[in-house]
Amino acid sequence: MKSSKECIIIKAVRVAPKPQRLVSSQRKHLLTATWEGVPAVIYQTLLGGPFLTGYLLYLGAEAAMIGFVLAVTTFFNVLQILTAFLVQRLRYRKKAMLISTLLNRVLWGATGLIPFLFDREWWIPVFLTLYSAAFIAGTVSGMLWTSVISDMVPAKVRGRYFGIRNTILNALGALVLFLGGTMLDWYPGGKGFLILFIIAWVAIAANMTLFLFYPDPPFERSTETRFLPMVRKPLSDTPFIRSTLFLGAWLFLQTLVVPLFSYAMLDVLNITYSVVSMMTVAQTAVMMIGFYVWGNLNARYSNRTLLFWTLPLIASSCVAWGLLSVLPVIPVLLLSHMLLGAGVGGFNQLAFNFMIGDTPKGDRPMFIAMYSAITGMAAFLGPMIGGQVFKLLLDAPVWMQHYGFQLLVGLLMLLTAWTLGRKVLLAAS
Repeated sequence: MKSSKECIIIKAVRVAPKPQRLVSSQRKHLLTATWEGVPAVIYQTLLGGPFLTGYLLYLGAEAAMIGFVLAVTTFFNVLQILTAFLVQRLRYRKKAMLISTLLNRVLWGATGLIPFLFDREWWIPVFLTLYSAAFIAGTVSGMLWTSVISDMVPAKVRGRYFGIRNTILNALGALVLFLGGTMLDWYPGGKGFLILFIIAWVAIAANMTLFLFYPDPPFERSTETRFLPMVRKPLSDTPFIRSTLFLGAWLFLQTLVVPLFSYAMLDVLNITYSVVSMMTVAQTAVMMIGFYVWGNLNARYSNRTLLFWTLPLIASSCVAWGLLSVLPVIPVLLLSHMLLGAGVGGFNQLAFNFMIGDTPKGDRPMFIAMYSAITGMAAFLGPMIGGQVFKLLLDAPVWMQHYGFQLLVGLLMLLTAWTLGRKVLLAAS
């Protein structure tokens, strides 16, 4: 028979609450990075994409100027090489990341004040100045964020984490895109854009607040202290530079036509805005599913292997335009955009993982900078040249105007993927 003292002890043990599961600091950091992306997606969606084009038209920009603005941000990636050298002087990165990020957000958000502070003849010049300065700061903040996030996310969960994060944020982006377009329909012109900018400024404030909760992991610096030897490191890493040069060439081919899909639908095929929006929604939906699928596959297969398998999907989205010769327009465009969503979503996610996962930790900033500079220059030249080709096709046969250029580039992309792509990406896996 148990004594009363023993019974009390047993009862206390039984009713004692279970210790709460401690949330590791690593898990908290991943949650912070996910929540930080929410306001970031809101302001980037409202200040970029079709809203940026609409705002430029409201300011009085012409087509050539709009094309330049849409392409010039990738050109600034070249500056990351100098930035990667300068940040080697830092022991910690958080302060520099916060300052450069704040400059990027404030300068970009300040473009919404232009109609209230300047005469109309100054609207476009001031916009170009603020926008360019914002994305020069953005090249610094982007590289520092990529370096920090690579230390925050463990390699073993990196593919799955970014797959889930990108799925959530792209779903939010699609919703914001729809709501922002509805808002502009209700309040056209300056009033509508003012409302969008006010929402964007609130999102910027929330975004910067959440950045304060990022960790500040020690910065493992390069063993090199001189500029040229530091630049030579990624250039002498044969698997990395071969893969990067190939991906740069691929992005050049891709951006010859893919950024101009909307132009081809609206101005060449005379598709309505509502149908174009439907295509964008379909592409985004497939992309969100793709983020999750590619992320899970990334836990089993290498970045380079999976990158290779995204290439035929992207190329097929261009080749699919050739079906316009025998099938109705809407099903063909829907197929093209679904293939594009599956391919581009995986490509962007896996290319990011390639930058932060397949590079040496101490020299990662310079590797990231070299990748961004090479691919950024390709993504700058592609749409500029592609736009000129579409102009030259105005006097070409109808089939060439409607789908010929996309079909030819798509076939070239397929050939490139199955020859050079197999040799570069699969051999390096």
